[in-house]
Amino acid sequence: MKISIVTAAFNNVDTIAHCIQSLQNQTFKEVEHVIIDGGSTDGTLDILEQYKDQIVYISEPDKGIYDALNKGLKLASGQVIGTLGADDFYPNNDILEAVWQKFEETGAEAVYGDKNFVNPENIEKEVRHWVSGEYKIENWLKGWMPPHLSFYLRKVNFEKYGPYITDFRSSGDYELMLRMLYKHQLKTAYLPKLVVTMRTGGTSTASLKHRIRANKEDRRAWAVNNLKPKWYTLWMKPISKISQFF
Repeated sequence: MKISIVTAAFNNVDTIAHCIQSLQNQTFKEVEHVIIDGGSTDGTLDILEQYKDQIVYISEPDKGIYDALNKGLKLASGQVIGTLGADDFYPNNDILEAVWQKFEETGAEAVYGDKNFVNPENIEKEVRHWVSGEYKIENWLKGWMPPHLSFYLRKVNFEKYGPYITDFRSSGDYELMLRMLYKHQLKTAYLPKLVVTMRTGGTSTASLKHRIRANKEDRRAWAVNNLKPKWYTLWMKPISKISQFF
């Protein structure tokens, strides 16, 4: 099995090298790193050029993160595809080995794990920890979702059920996972392990303005798939994340 990791980047000069190195340090070596840069002007391209023999990358304008990820899907050659943000990194060197073993042991179509958020000025300082829990399809109705950056999917399912919808601004990952796991009920396995670490920008993503926009997109995610949530589903989605801060 080969795993492809897709990263969307734009002006990430301070973090992109750490992102790349954390993948290159993985003990699992049947992996490729596909980086889609949106036309950076801050020195990111100079760093990507330094790693040109270890990565696959293109740099050109895009229509947003989901458009960039779709470009990466087209270039990816692995049987399994995951994503890693340009500000993110793997907390340990055995992450992809564990992901591969979970696919092998379970025969699953999708695997997900846990995620944490750290202070960008001090990555040793955790500010939020997301324990996903065992997969139960009915939990989608309770506002549950797996962390997107801990989510790995066999490529054949992108080919069968489609890529990201590019006109979503913030919930395209939610829509894709809802479509794959809830609508099409793909066999899914939980890896009880911290799979990815994300630097937080320090700004609350629970602002009223953001939440209103995200709630509208979350509702659309169900609608475009001809699915009906419970009346409380989309309000439980942000509420269920409060415990991650404690």
